[in-house]
Amino acid sequence: MKIKSSKTTALLFILIISLLSACGSNSSADNTGNNYPEKDIDGIIMWGEGGATDIIGRTLAPIVEKEIGSSLVMQNRAGAAGAIATQYVYDQAADGYTLLFGAENPNLYQVLDISERSYQEDFVPVSVIANSFAGIIVKEDSPYQTLEDLVNHAAENPNDLIFGTTGEGGLPNVVLAMLHNEFGTEFRTVPYDGEGPVTTALLGGEIDATTVTISAAQDYVESGDFRMLAVINDEEIEALPDVPAITDIYPEIDKYLPWGPFQAVFAHKDTPEDVLAKLTESFEVAIDTSDFRTTLENLGMEYLNISGQEAIDYIEQNRSTSAWMLYEAGETDISPEEFGIPQPE
Repeated sequence: MKIKSSKTTALLFILIISLLSACGSNSSADNTGNNYPEKDIDGIIMWGEGGATDIIGRTLAPIVEKEIGSSLVMQNRAGAAGAIATQYVYDQAADGYTLLFGAENPNLYQVLDISERSYQEDFVPVSVIANSFAGIIVKEDSPYQTLEDLVNHAAENPNDLIFGTTGEGGLPNVVLAMLHNEFGTEFRTVPYDGEGPVTTALLGGEIDATTVTISAAQDYVESGDFRMLAVINDEEIEALPDVPAITDIYPEIDKYLPWGPFQAVFAHKDTPEDVLAKLTESFEVAIDTSDFRTTLENLGMEYLNISGQEAIDYIEQNRSTSAWMLYEAGETDISPEEFGIPQPE
């Protein structure tokens, strides 16, 4: 009996050790952040080449690589005002290996019935990198010397002028809604897959005017190819000091401000917290480097580098302003209230 008891005790001991080893192994596997990243990370840019989001993403990528210890492979997936890239990232595994480099457009997908995806419900911000400023631009040889010239013509001659856009919910559409609300302007619109293509269209004379971020227009303005009629801001910006703020021309626009495009990085909402923490820390350090901050300054962008709840609140405020502006301009029949979007004060 003693022999049997000893054998039984030994077997139980071996079983317990095996179970503990298995538990320890599972715990290590679940602690993904300790090993992350173990392969390349894909950075999906929602616009084509040459726009603000593309410029920022590709400039930031090599700096982030040094911090996180892995390659960041940048890819452009343009189309449907960024919805193609947004859906693609949402469909990938929530493991931190596919990141969305996006702008403000998904804030309007639901009210414009473009996509069911939204930043608020489907993603978590790794970082809101920077705030941009928008500018209304025409070719240098355009007959419209001032913003008043353009606005007056568009109000008095509905649909005579062609305004290039980046699709529904893009930056130009929101600015057009702003002008329509205040001055009754009517433009024909032609969509393009991002700021790079729309600036090329303006350069080629396919359109009469458009709105893009300062970073996408600055080189053209400085070279004399484009004339910027106004910056959508309540004061001039240092990058283009000779361009008036829109409120200097039309003080009534002040009620829509502060508002503007932003550049940010997002991960799937179900990304493990430890992976998200490592991503957030790596991007925060990279964005804060002096070289990258100088890049933002040269592009006429405002450094933000915010994450967590501060980033969530910032994105929500942008959505509220834009969604209600479009709704009041008659650009959408769907009230923002249907999606719980509060009306800005």
